[in-house]
Amino acid sequence: MSIILARWQLVLLVVVVTTLTALGVSLVLPKRYLASASVVVDAKPDPVSALIYPGMASPAYMNTQVDVIASDRVALRVVRDLRLTELPELREQWQAQGAEGSMEQWVATFLQANMEVKPSKESNVLTVNYRSPSAQVAAQMANAFVKAYIATTLDLRVEPARQYAGYFDQQAKAALDRLEQARTKLSAYEREHGILASDERLDVENARLNELSSQLVALSSLATESRSRSGQAARGGDQLPDVLANPVVSQLKADVSRAEANLQQLSTRYGDNHPQVIEAKASVADTRAKLNAEIRRVTGSVAVTSTINSQREAETRAQLEAQRAKVIKLKEARDEASGLMREVESAQRAYENITTRLTQTSLESQSTQSNVNLLAEATPPLKPASPRVALNTALAFVAGLVLAIGLALLLELRDRKVRDADDVMAVLPLPMLGVLPAPGKRAQALPSAERRLLGAPGAASRGAA
Repeated sequence: MSIILARWQLVLLVVVVTTLTALGVSLVLPKRYLASASVVVDAKPDPVSALIYPGMASPAYMNTQVDVIASDRVALRVVRDLRLTELPELREQWQAQGAEGSMEQWVATFLQANMEVKPSKESNVLTVNYRSPSAQVAAQMANAFVKAYIATTLDLRVEPARQYAGYFDQQAKAALDRLEQARTKLSAYEREHGILASDERLDVENARLNELSSQLVALSSLATESRSRSGQAARGGDQLPDVLANPVVSQLKADVSRAEANLQQLSTRYGDNHPQVIEAKASVADTRAKLNAEIRRVTGSVAVTSTINSQREAETRAQLEAQRAKVIKLKEARDEASGLMREVESAQRAYENITTRLTQTSLESQSTQSNVNLLAEATPPLKPASPRVALNTALAFVAGLVLAIGLALLLELRDRKVRDADDVMAVLPLPMLGVLPAPGKRAQALPSAERRLLGAPGAASRGAA
C-alpha cells in the first residue's frame, strides 16, 4: 500500500487510460446482433415402424445432431434455399478475395463462422445462434439454419428408406418368382401322380385297406372252416353237419329205414324169393342209392364251397396286398407332396415378410415429418449482442488496476526506496532511536516494538535516526 500510495499518479493514469481505451474501442466497434432459434428432438416412437431409435435421448445422439447442424450439408442447403450466390455484393467479395473452390462453399464457410449451436444439458432442445451486423439478417439466418437442419434430418431418414424400398422391391419380385415356381412344381406333381396335397384320398384308401383287411380275416376264417368240413367230408360225409342238417337226406334216411323195416317183415313172412320181397329189396336199394347220391351232392357242395372260399380268400389277399402297395405309394407321394407344400409355404412366408418390409419402407420413404420440430423461431433482436460497453469498461477497469499495480511494483523493484521505519530497520542492522516528523507535523511516539528494541519503554523519542 505504501508503494501504491507513493506512485498513485502512475496507478491512476494507467487505470484511466486502460478504461478509456476500452470504452473508446467498444464505442467504435461495429454492432453485431445475435438471433436465436431452437428446435426439439422428438424421442417418441416412429409413427410408421413404431420403433424408438436407441440412444435418441443420450448425449452422444444430441452431439451428433449438433454436428449435423454445423455440417457443410446444412450450410450448403441454406445457401441454396436463400439463393445467396445470386447476391451481387457476396459475389464481389468472393471475387475480390480470390477464394479457392466454388462460391457456394465459400458462402457456406462464411455462414458457419457466424453460426453457433448450443445443446441443452438436460433436455432434447438445440439452440441455433447467428451473429450479424443486421438484426434482420441474424434472425433470417438462424431460421434458415433451423429449417435446413429439419429438412436434412428428414432427408437422412427418407433417403435410406428409398434405397431399402428399392432393394426390397427387387427381393419381393424374386420371392414372388420363387413362390410361383414352387406352386407350379407342386401342381405338376399333383397332376402327374393324380393326387391332391391333402389327406382326403389317403383317408379313403386307408379305409378301403382296413375294409379289405377285415374281409380277409373273415374269409380266412370261413375258408379254414370250409377246408375243415371238406376234409371231414373226404373222410366220411355221413357225419357232416351239412348232411345231418339236410332235410332231403333226413327224409331219404327215414324212407330207407321204412323200406328196410318193410323188407324185413316181408322176408320174414314170405321168404327171400317172394316177388314182394324182391320188390322191397329193389325199393330199399333205390332209396339207398338216392340217399348216397344226395349225400355225395351235399359233400360235393361242401368241397365246392371250400374251393370258392379259398379262391375268395386268395383274391381278397391279393387285393389287400395291392391296396397296401397303393397306400404305401400314396403315402410316399403325399410325403413328397408335403415337402413341396412346405416349400410353397416357406416361399409364401418369405414373400409376405418381404412385402411387409417393402410396404413399411415405402411408407418411410414417403414420410414428410421429421423427428425434429421447430420450438421457437428467431426474431430480430432489439439490442446488439456486442460490443458490451459496460462489461468491457468494467473488465478494462479491473485489468487496468491489475496492470497499474503490477507496473508500480515493477518500478519499485528497479528503484528501491525507503518508505517507512520498517524499511530502515530492514536495511540497516542498527537500532532506531526515533523518527523525525515531516515538515509541519508533530513528532510521534515510537511504536511499542521499537521501544522494546531500544530498551526504553513508554518514552517518546525525539532524536534523529
